[in-house]
Amino acid sequence: MARRDISGAVDFAYLEGFAAGDSTVIDEVLALFREQAALWSPMLSKSHPGWGDAVHTVKGAARGVGAFALGDVCEGAEAGTQSLDAVRNALDLALMDIAAYAHERALRSLKG
Repeated sequence: MARRDISGAVDFAYLEGFAAGDSTVIDEVLALFREQAALWSPMLSKSHPGWGDAVHTVKGAARGVGAFALGDVCEGAEAGTQSLDAVRNALDLALMDIAAYAHERALRSLKG
């Protein structure tokens, strides 16, 4: 994966600006988002009693890292206009973008 694999599901310019370009902060925020996504994913089912809390948490975290489309889908799921399948799909897209971005950053650090 490399920058060319980024779909636009995450606005990394927003994240970089929010973190004032601090690479350590960017890496930590993205690592935390990925770790939390692993916890949220099993909760994104109507059969899970905490699905609403999970969607709300994903919404805030998504917007914090610049995954605005994911945040919007979560907002729709809270309102009943989007499905949890749509949330899971948007989360997967955001995670793929984050993986490509992190891979590109790692490659650049090796060249540095």
